Amino acid sequence: MQSIIRNIKKNIAQVIQHEDAATRWLLACFAAGGHVLLEDLPGTGKTTLAKTLAKSVSARFKRIQFTPDLLPSDILGVSIYNQQQQSFDFREGPVFTNILLADEINRASPRTQSALLEAMSEAQVSVEGETRLLEAPFFVIATQNPLESHGTYPLPEAQVDRFMMSFGLGYVRAEQEVEMLTAQQHGHPLADIAACVTLGEILALQYATRAIFVSDEMKRYMVDIVHATRQAEGVKFGAGPRASLALMRACQALALLDGLDFVSPEQVQEVAKPVIRHRLSLEPQAKYAGITVDSVLEGVLQAVAVPK
Repeated sequence: MQSIIRNIKKNIAQVIQHEDAATRWLLACFAAGGHVLLEDLPGTGKTTLAKTLAKSVSARFKRIQFTPDLLPSDILGVSIYNQQQQSFDFREGPVFTNILLADEINRASPRTQSALLEAMSEAQVSVEGETRLLEAPFFVIATQNPLESHGTYPLPEAQVDRFMMSFGLGYVRAEQEVEMLTAQQHGHPLADIAACVTLGEILALQYATRAIFVSDEMKRYMVDIVHATRQAEGVKFGAGPRASLALMRACQALALLDGLDFVSPEQVQEVAKPVIRHRLSLEPQAKYAGITVDSVLEGVLQAVAVPK
């Protein structure tokens, strides 16, 4: 398993200049069978990171540019009448793939955004009264600009909850930006990326993730963290049970990336914020009191006892 992880990391490092955390968390989501939401300012490398991962795997990859006029049928597919056969043929939409890049997902209407709900939670699509299964693995990488940007729609809470993690890349350091200019002086390094792992190896990686041991004490620690968000000051809606499951899966994946066969408190503390952050809703007056989602989570992690 470690060779699979190293090969993907090596490919990504040829293109992405950011710190290792973003790559590490993206790979953890992929190995855990979850989905990831990359939220950051334009030009920080969200789409490039997603496309680099997709090119590193010998699997089907589709990209959807979300726009205000995008329809659910543009994602799921539609039946078209075949005059020769005198019947309707279903044309699969881009959701029928292994890795789906939903670029600038919050620029589409909530109705179109919700077209991905069933696919993300159940790996299937119901269209025109028929349910069609999606091929494993099915991995959604969605990008979005901050909600303050013009022409964006907030993602529905049910949609956001389907993402295992949400995080940003941030700006690179000056030295890294110089390296980026040098790397792209004569072309984009993404053009030279070739697949380094097979679809079968990714499925094996996901299977190995589920086999990582999680003790009862660690499960209780995760649940206590999630429950504490529901009573935290300034929180309107805390994280639900799906957050506990996502936290466990993400920690299993991190343990695998670290070469361990068990989950430790360090993995929980590392990934608690990207797993839970997007699932919290603060009271309207919380921001006036200086309360942020990150400050809530920092308080929770300090308050909840760590298993010994």
